[in-house]
Amino acid sequence: MPYHLTRRMFLQAGGALTTACGLDLQAATPPRELKISHTTQTRSVCPYCAVGCSVVIHTLGDKARNVTPTVVHVEGDPDSPINRGTLCSKGISLKEFIVNDQRLTRPLYRAAGATEWKPISWDQAFERMARLIKETRDRGFEADDAEGRRVNRLANVGLIGGCTDTNEINFLLSKFRFGLGILSYENQARL
Repeated sequence: MPYHLTRRMFLQAGGALTTACGLDLQAATPPRELKISHTTQTRSVCPYCAVGCSVVIHTLGDKARNVTPTVVHVEGDPDSPINRGTLCSKGISLKEFIVNDQRLTRPLYRAAGATEWKPISWDQAFERMARLIKETRDRGFEADDAEGRRVNRLANVGLIGGCTDTNEINFLLSKFRFGLGILSYENQARL
């Protein structure tokens, strides 16, 4: 009868062989500490598509005022029933999206005819957006249709929502949309 060697038997024989050869595995270098061992874990949602995969973002920093937290690792959330800890090639690159020296962190404005973008404050950006939305609404708002029926619609503005917006954000977007009378609305979440 041929001898059948199992994986367990092979590993046990390997351990006996290293002891017989005088190798001390206890004196081997201890394993390095994981880069996520002292991090704060934050659960979030991947922003790339409408699937809504859950991610765990590992941040290094003790939340003190003089410490800037740094993202050191992003992984799929194993507790998520959607992706069960896995991420696609776009989702796994999320850390490079977050920690990127070319990522915009402030509003930029380029005047008509200008070739360069210049930084502006958030207050300036909000004021400009509000003014342009108001002017556009005033130009395109239709209270009554051609037959005299009340329609209160705005056909010259469209609104786009995202799949990773929270329910609260989508609720506010809906209130904003209906308040302005916007007809054209698209959202990956298909609300």
